[in-house]
Amino acid sequence: MWQEERRQRLRALLATFGGVSVDRVTEEFGVSRETIRRDLLEMEQDGELKRVRGGAIPHTEQREPPYAERQTVRLREKRQIAATAASLVESGQTLLLDAGSTTAILSERLSQLSGLTIITNSVDVASLIGAPDSVNERRNTVVLIGGRFAAQPPATFGASAINEIMRYNADVAFLSPFGLDAHKGATSYDPDEAEIARAMVVCSKKTILLADYSKLGVVSRVSYCTIDALETIILDHSARTHAEIANFKKAKANIVFAQKRAK
Repeated sequence: MWQEERRQRLRALLATFGGVSVDRVTEEFGVSRETIRRDLLEMEQDGELKRVRGGAIPHTEQREPPYAERQTVRLREKRQIAATAASLVESGQTLLLDAGSTTAILSERLSQLSGLTIITNSVDVASLIGAPDSVNERRNTVVLIGGRFAAQPPATFGASAINEIMRYNADVAFLSPFGLDAHKGATSYDPDEAEIARAMVVCSKKTILLADYSKLGVVSRVSYCTIDALETIILDHSARTHAEIANFKKAKANIVFAQKRAK
């Protein structure tokens, strides 16, 4: 197999699975480990990927896709994560949710539970939790944080939003980061989003991160929470084989993999 053919196949595997392992690629391509390591090294030097222990993941310097696009991708994985996250919630709890496509899907699940208080800066989350059957029949309460409005995603940000968040003492914060790295922790592309998430971490007894496989090993511009500050990281089922998982285990992160099929 020619080098360029190997590199094309490596790109395809990275795009499909969010990571590759040296052992798997060596077996599939029928070449030596040294050959694959050399390919990965050269591709990393070209800015195409980031090498990690035992393999590689996509290059992390990328701009966050528009919110409308994020709402349509990896829906199966996000639903798996949301179902698992909702199973950890108890009636009577106060929850903080940030503005993200995964937390929006989680809010659909939470609207079917009862006796919850949801505090959020997300217009989508507030709309779903604030539906008549959720509020009137299931006695859920939604608080939409005030602040400077932004359309992408539709949410509030800024100093007044942070000040309002700081008034609360929540049981759990459910956050969906742009990237999640074993060393850099949870990161966001947008500084305003990072500040909101950081405030929610401070004001919650527990912080639970929701991340699909595409976010693993990704380091974006602003860090807002270290791995040791997290109660739990909920990942989709396919993330089990991601090359970055070994680094999270080494960091002693509490990882929960969602069931393959969300009910």
